[in-house]
Amino acid sequence: MIEQIDTADAPGAVGPYSQAIKVGELLFVSGQLPIDPATGEFNSPNAVEQAEQCLKNLEAITVAAGTELSKTVKTTVLLTDLGDFAEVNRIYAGFFSTPYPARACYEVKALPKGAKVEIEAVIALR
Repeated sequence: MIEQIDTADAPGAVGPYSQAIKVGELLFVSGQLPIDPATGEFNSPNAVEQAEQCLKNLEAITVAAGTELSKTVKTTVLLTDLGDFAEVNRIYAGFFSTPYPARACYEVKALPKGAKVEIEAVIALR
């Protein structure tokens, strides 16, 4: 059974997709942009602060789905500049502990709305 997850504590989808989908014992969270759900705007032009907002949004969706960030099994981090990797990694490490999720990180030419960071995840429900 597929269940859509939607919370006002994270920004709404900016296209034809869901914030997250529960299926089986997994939660698939769409890529989170650094949008502050209270304002609908980016929280900062800075990649590090953007990464922190992306992770806060990811956590809010996780909580709405009835699980927790510590159950994250896989993330994908998209950056428009890999030069930001070390500082973004420092913020990322503050949201996770061992065992750390599997992760891929890519530099991309552009992200929606001009973001510098986008983060998606797969999270266990149990």
